[in-house]
Parts: sequence; structure tokens; C-alpha cells
Amino acid sequence: MTVAVYISSTEAYAGKTAVCIGLGTRWQREGYTIGYFKPMSLAVERNEGIVADEDTRVIKRTLGLKEPLEQLCPVLVTRELMDRILRGQVGNLRENVLAAYNQVAQGKDIVIIEGPNHVAAGAILELSNLEAITLFQARGIVVVRYRNELSLDNMLATRATVGPAIVGAIINTIPAGQLEYVEQVVAPFCARRGVPVFANIPQDRLLMATTVRELARALDGEVLCAEPHCENLVESLMVGAMNVEAALRYFRRKANKAVITGGDRTDIQSAALETSTSCLILTGNMHPSPAILTRAEEQGVPVILVKQDTLSTIEIVESVF
Repeated sequence: MTVAVYISSTEAYAGKTAVCIGLGTRWQREGYTIGYFKPMSLAVERNEGIVADEDTRVIKRTLGLKEPLEQLCPVLVTRELMDRILRGQVGNLRENVLAAYNQVAQGKDIVIIEGPNHVAAGAILELSNLEAITLFQARGIVVVRYRNELSLDNMLATRATVGPAIVGAIINTIPAGQLEYVEQVVAPFCARRGVPVFANIPQDRLLMATTVRELARALDGEVLCAEPHCENLVESLMVGAMNVEAALRYFRRKANKAVITGGDRTDIQSAALETSTSCLILTGNMHPSPAILTRAEEQGVPVILVKQDTLSTIEIVESVF
């Protein structure tokens, strides 16, 4: 009999997909035959001419799954599909989703089902957490991105909404210095409220980082110098919009950062290059001075020129993280 394990989270970027990969690879090492299924994708991407869910693509490759992407993730929520649903022009999606799941589950010991980022997400498709867990007769695990005690609210709300089908939680990205407190105080509290904590995972800056090249690709930016260093890791984002003295104090707070500023702010660019900076992102399609480019090249700091304004650039970079 196939066991269905439904992984959901309380917010975006909680680490749900990473948990799916971790569980899948561990169970494969233990000799189980593993399947993966994502009923719907709310973040569709086009890659090499194919419209698909990128998380599904990564997990298919990582776990060595043979099923096609359209079977692993049968519903891609585009604006066109949503419009057709609202107009009553789409048949029974639940039946199609269940049929795809049954095909994936054939011959599997465990199927990991990746749910949405919120307990209510997917309700318009009749695939919210409660509806999906019931449909697949699954056992649910909630991934919580921990910041403080209030991070538990959505987890407890999910348990209250879905009921005992939520069998536990994984508390992820616990800030440095709080792991012992979470293990000794927070986790026992959750257990008393009916949600055992299966794992407490500390924050890892390396795992939360991206690369300069990924940022440049997302921004459709032009790399002006130090292109061989585009695999540098970027751990954080800082915006330079102050005077140079304040900028130096500000930039020294974080290492391995991307600094966003205008192409005409030579003083800010220079200050950023005096600190641990992975790349400079210059907005408004304004080229920097040759002196800045020469210095950045010498220090191995790529400079990315983008057409967007600063606010739009910040939004894109934050979405990459």
C-alpha cells in the first residue's frame, strides 16, 4: 500500500521543496521506492520553450523520477486557466488530478505530495490543504519558517483547520542562538498542542544564498566586468541611497552582499567596494565611471547594469532569494 505524505508550509520560501528533496533522498537511501507529486503550481515558469513548475523539474532530476513533468504536476495555474475556471469552462480538475496521482503512485512505497504555501491556497480549485489531504488520504506535515514564537500561529491554524491528518511539523531556518530554545521550549509546546515537531533545522546562510549569475539572469542585466566571478554567492541585499559616510557604516554590517544603487552614485559604489561585496547592481541603465569598473574588475566584483528602477530591481532580487 502506498503511503502519501503531504508537505505544506505556512508561507512562501519556508523550505518546503528542500524538505521534499531531503525526505525523498533519505527514503531512497533506506531502500524505499519514492514518488513525487505536486497537484498544482502557482508559480509557472517557461524554460527552454516548455511551461512547467521549476520545483517539479528540480525534484524530478534530483530523485531520478521517470514520469513526465505534466504528470508530476498536472495543473499549472496561469491567468488563462484561472479565467476559464471562473467562467465555468473547465471540467472536474479534482478528477484529473487524482488520476495523475494514481499513475504516479503505482509501484511506489511512498509518494511525497507538495502542497501550497498557505492552508487556504488552492481553494478556488478545490485543492486547499484540507481538500487535498482528504483527496489523497495523506498524512500532513507542515514546514514552518521560524522567526519568533508568533511564527507558530499559522501552523496551529493549519492544524485546527485540517485536523488530525496533520501529524507533525518541521521548524526550519531557526536563527543562530535560538536553536536550544526552540528544541527545549517551542517544540514541546507544539507537541502539547497536538503537533509533534519532527525536526528543528538551524538557519544556514550558505543554503539561503544565490549566485551573482542567477541575479543577473533574473534581472536580464548586463554584466559589465568580472564575469568569471559570477558564481560568487550572494547572501543578502543592501540598497545604497545615503551619503558616503553612512554608507560605509551600513555596508560593513553584512558580508557577501549585493548592493543596489544608481549608476551615477560613484560615491556609493566606491564605498561598497571597500567592504565585502559580491556584486554591484546599477539601476536605471546608467553606466558607471571607468574607474569603478577597473576597481571592481581588480577586486573580482561583477557589476550588473539593469534597465529597471531601484524599487523594481529590489522586488525582483527579493523574489530570487
